[in-house]
Amino acid sequence: MISRLALLLCSALAISSMNGSRVIAASDDAKTSGVKITEVGDVLRVEINGELFSEYHFKDVSRPFLYPVLGPDEAPLTRNWPMVNAPNEEHDHPHHRSLWYAHGSINGHDFWSEEKGAGKTVHQKFITVKSGEKQGVIQSSNKLVANDGTTVATDERTWTFYNRPDARVFDFAITVHASEGELKFGDTKEGTMAMRLNEVMRLKGKTGHGHIINSEGIKDDETWGKRAAWCDYYAPVDGKVVGVAIFDHPANPRHPTWWHVRDYGLFAANPFGLHDFEKKPIGAGDLVVPAGKSITFHYRFYCHRGDEKEAKVSEEYTAYAKSSVSN
Repeated sequence: MISRLALLLCSALAISSMNGSRVIAASDDAKTSGVKITEVGDVLRVEINGELFSEYHFKDVSRPFLYPVLGPDEAPLTRNWPMVNAPNEEHDHPHHRSLWYAHGSINGHDFWSEEKGAGKTVHQKFITVKSGEKQGVIQSSNKLVANDGTTVATDERTWTFYNRPDARVFDFAITVHASEGELKFGDTKEGTMAMRLNEVMRLKGKTGHGHIINSEGIKDDETWGKRAAWCDYYAPVDGKVVGVAIFDHPANPRHPTWWHVRDYGLFAANPFGLHDFEKKPIGAGDLVVPAGKSITFHYRFYCHRGDEKEAKVSEEYTAYAKSSVSN
């Protein structure tokens, strides 16, 4: 099992490689309270009460992503590769970059993979970068650019990071605009709101000790392709059980969503893949946004200690479901 210290060292090396020879050091002020967001090199660094939580990578990437993602007690929740090599990690699916949002068919263009011909989500600017005692916010505007250089759509993404003593909690909201004409999210399992988890959280294999459960009580392998309001993935990391749940807000289109959640650590909410998930006719999962209109999705990530019962995931989801969001 990879030690937490080793993984954090790998994280530092990865950050160093993305920023030339410079390694981003931990905060010198361990007593700093609240959520602090600062731009360092090619990333926005997110610290909570003086401790690294994550970094937002947005320059010269296939799509913006968070890496690393550190849970309670600084437990590393996501895989290191392909950002950096680490022992006992599989080198599969190089587009699985820690935590990201992308879809495999938008107007027929692949924004999920990094294969030849795939499109990219290109950061344009930050609308808001705000630190605070109770929460910090990153809001950005982006373009979805096809391989031929054509802009397919635009979006705004908002990350809200909360200062909670008992867990690491953050929200993600995305509004995709059909700014270039009618927009079609195609029917494919390859998407969408996604994480690639720490290798020890796998269900199987030499390092895997994980479990999955969803809001319907369905467990492990059986959760793939099922609809649920939330899904939780947990395992012992560095000797302590930790987990991460993703919540699908009731205001989202097609709530409750389907889950593209795999035994090797892929963890994704996908409201578009009906053909794959339910064996419906090809195209049954297509969702069309008329020209000039937009569509919005809201998700919460709840990084917790213990399994779903100890962490009271269901109660946390109920509270989230009652929160108001704007579409």
